[in-house]
Amino acid sequence: MCQSAPDTIVQLRFCRTSGSMKRRCTVGLLVSVNVGLPADVEWQGKVVHTAVWKRPVAGRVMARRLNLDGDGQGDVAGHGGEHRAVMVYQLDSYRYWETQLQRHDFEYGQFGENLTVDGLADDEVCIGDRYRIGGALFEVTQPRVTCYRVGIRMNNPQMAALLVSHKRPGFYCRVLEEGEIGAGDEIVKVADGPEHVTVKEIDGLLYLPGHSLDRLQRALRVPSLSSGWKGSLEALVAAQERHGRGGNAGLAPSSTPPPAWPGFRSLRVAAVERESTDVLSFVLESEDRTPLSVPLPGQFLVFKLEPDRGSAPILRSYSMSGPPGAGTYRVSVKRSTGVGSRYFHDSVRVGDLLQVSAPRGSFTLASGNNPLVLLSAGIGATPVLAMLHWLAATGTDSTREVWWCYGARNGSEHPFAAEVRALLNSLPHSHAFVAYSRPEDADRQGQDYDVSGQLNLSLLQRLQIPKEAAFYLCGPTAFLSAFTAELKSWGISASSIHSEIFGSESSITPGIASTTSVPPHPPSSAGTGPMVSFTRSGLTVPWSSQYGSLLEFAEACDVPVRWSCRTGVCHMCESGLIDGQIGYAPEPLDRPAEGNVLICCSSPLTAVELDL
Repeated sequence: MCQSAPDTIVQLRFCRTSGSMKRRCTVGLLVSVNVGLPADVEWQGKVVHTAVWKRPVAGRVMARRLNLDGDGQGDVAGHGGEHRAVMVYQLDSYRYWETQLQRHDFEYGQFGENLTVDGLADDEVCIGDRYRIGGALFEVTQPRVTCYRVGIRMNNPQMAALLVSHKRPGFYCRVLEEGEIGAGDEIVKVADGPEHVTVKEIDGLLYLPGHSLDRLQRALRVPSLSSGWKGSLEALVAAQERHGRGGNAGLAPSSTPPPAWPGFRSLRVAAVERESTDVLSFVLESEDRTPLSVPLPGQFLVFKLEPDRGSAPILRSYSMSGPPGAGTYRVSVKRSTGVGSRYFHDSVRVGDLLQVSAPRGSFTLASGNNPLVLLSAGIGATPVLAMLHWLAATGTDSTREVWWCYGARNGSEHPFAAEVRALLNSLPHSHAFVAYSRPEDADRQGQDYDVSGQLNLSLLQRLQIPKEAAFYLCGPTAFLSAFTAELKSWGISASSIHSEIFGSESSITPGIASTTSVPPHPPSSAGTGPMVSFTRSGLTVPWSSQYGSLLEFAEACDVPVRWSCRTGVCHMCESGLIDGQIGYAPEPLDRPAEGNVLICCSSPLTAVELDL
């Protein structure tokens, strides 16, 4: 047993009723109240800001709407808030883990919980249940959030996955009535949660395979379920109704259908077209001229190019810009100083065969009736132009209001101008607004462009673009960062802002102290294993088995990565596997969609190309 555990197990009084609660029932005992404030902890050469170390408190503690007095969270994006004010874990689970892990060094708060309780098992407590403890009233809102920090606290990096796979997650409550609580208080159940969905059941619905549509819909009818969990379960329902083919849409909501073919195949350049002084379009067809599969509007292609004979190939990604049903693919490439760009402009000719991946990417147009804003600058027009083509070709959203907002330097550097005008004219509820930052004498304001300067939020507000719109953004990094921040400051929800960037995505490393950004580079220890290509980062290096996973290898190369659990549970690290084969250790709880990989628990079996 844990240190400072009572010598005898308290005998509890249980009552069992059907339907709503007929009377108040004592169902448990509060054994310990645990709090802790955020602190910096050394971990794997990094500094983690965390409050996972909770310690028992003597006497009584005030439970408030957002926290217990004396408690805090190091990462408020993943923990804390009204629906996650208090974390609960059970003595029975302590006993279970003592046996499973062969450990006898536990203390209260060991699992990061605020309330250690006798009773309230995860397979009995339901979302929406209400409990009176001392002077406070609590409502169960969701299971524990999977997080690597409980692994740090337990000195067991697999702990986040074990809590889910062994179906003992614990749960969060919100505080409906503030009041003092203390060890020894009885836990009195005062109301049943509607639909009677247990913590164990709803945790498995999200994190484990076999997402039953009926059970998902029942869980979504629970009004007290936290908004984050509702969003995840809604994504799972939508994927089921679309006849999803694997993957976990609740954890990777932007997942797309499997790639039309694995790895790379040869496509022939059917045409080369000039769009502006610095942009060329390349139309690709299959070698036998059979129609290519229809891409989703906004997706990109990865090219394996050989600019220099005898040198290792390079990988470059370019968004598709053409219509959906042409049976061919079109990419548009701006001339720049990059090797791939120069190769396309200087060397690629009609008839050439190029090695090309299937269409990939999750920056795709979602259906809906709300207004749509396609917002881009420079060559960032390409994926949103594909969306515009899709709207014009399908006519499925003919009543949808569409705004095309575009920024270029001047008319000579304004690609697709006539093409966009024709597409917008075919849409009955379309609007166009073009800004030139440096118009030339030949550019006609009111005809070629609307305003001199750069696109910004004040211009959108002056146009009376509706705030309920869905915004799709693509362009240079500075453009995206500034516009995303402005839209959020205007009150646009993050779920309504969709963006595609050229190059690596920003990292998500919860709780890790910020460090100076370093360009991707080979790891300090050279490997001798299969080649690993980080396509967005432009880095190809041999794998080294000294790293436990592709995630650790990417971190050693300073490739931007996203993660949370690091054990194959949360899917935050899910990335595109463009080519190659990987092996999992440990096996993820729910495999990612075909063509994707969880880099936190995988290593390469062959040369691999990753969308990182």
